[in-house]
Amino acid sequence: MADLAKFLDEAKALLPAAVALRRRIHAQPELGLDLPLTTQAVLDGLEGLDVEIARGKSTSGLIVSLTGTKSGSQSGRTILLRGDMDALPMPEETGLDFASQVPGRMHACGHDSHTAMLVQAVHLLHRHRDELPGTVKFMFQPGEEGHAGARHMIADGLLDADPKPDAAFALHIFPNFKAGAIAGRPGALLAAVDNWTVKVKGKGGHASMPHLAVDPVPVACEIGLALHAMVTRRTNAFDPAVLTLARIAGGTTSNVIPETVEMLGTLRTTSESAREIAHQGIRRVATNIAAAHACEADVSIRSGYPVTINDPGFVDFARGVATDLVGADNYIPMPAPFMGAEDFSYVLQRMPGCMMFLGVMPEGHHDHDHIASCHSNHMILNEEAMAVGIAMHAAVAHRFLTEPPAE
Repeated sequence: MADLAKFLDEAKALLPAAVALRRRIHAQPELGLDLPLTTQAVLDGLEGLDVEIARGKSTSGLIVSLTGTKSGSQSGRTILLRGDMDALPMPEETGLDFASQVPGRMHACGHDSHTAMLVQAVHLLHRHRDELPGTVKFMFQPGEEGHAGARHMIADGLLDADPKPDAAFALHIFPNFKAGAIAGRPGALLAAVDNWTVKVKGKGGHASMPHLAVDPVPVACEIGLALHAMVTRRTNAFDPAVLTLARIAGGTTSNVIPETVEMLGTLRTTSESAREIAHQGIRRVATNIAAAHACEADVSIRSGYPVTINDPGFVDFARGVATDLVGADNYIPMPAPFMGAEDFSYVLQRMPGCMMFLGVMPEGHHDHDHIASCHSNHMILNEEAMAVGIAMHAAVAHRFLTEPPAE
């Protein structure tokens, strides 16, 4: 406990710098894989530190390497700490003094805080580099929000560069957990997400004579209801699938039966078996219902991020770090996965590790049901809790290198 207490004390001293960086990034949110302003903010935040910085060809992401100076560091272990940097294409309505200055863009998922905490974790571990018998790599990643930035950085060879990481760790803020708490679970933490499209084709005609047309609109409605029923009947309740029909589009005016209707939605699953069963079900239900009504259904499923799977052994290790750092009462064991998705899943496919959640419930709130969650245009966070995030990054890396967990 005493060994890790120093990290929390030092992180609190670094908090003003983290808050300033977070607010700078928040006010100028950037989307996708190329984030020049955010990347420059990170570089400015690292100025003066003795670290190596690597860049790839396909994104503005960075791998920052800090090698310990303790004897044997060159042959020691390596751990990767990751923070994502991109914002969302949505308006901000928080009323904050440092709210987004770019219309239609907002840091509504906390990536600004992830980046700021990771920069200060570099500073914190840099102070203790003489205690580190190994290397810490910090992954500043763009494009998490649907652009697969982690996969691009992997393809650029940034994760495989020597010394190759032995494990990986990430934190994600969560406004609905109490400020300063750490939450996690072994196994599936977040779902795989796929986008699906069904285009129902009939025969257009006059609204007064539907018998001379083949109306795809009621067919699309029937398919939508049947898909939701299919999920409840064909997938295991303990291996869940969440299907959402988010959009139906067709027609131009009130007295014309359209020729086509397009349906758009998502599928979220926490195992490859449930994913495959649901894929087969979407195709089977859509094509057969369409055929029963003399229509055709063109089904397209685009696979997105895979399931984020936490290594059980590393979760036990990180949980031990968290309880030593903030106390057992501030560790929340999650009973089930969240059905959101994360491209940190690609990193965890390549090495053991885990992602955990950092509670950032806004000050003055005690009921998570009345708090704007991630991806809300009203989402705010408790910046004081970022000190725990800084310390948690540093403590996980320090203990992994100095007291490595069992294989």
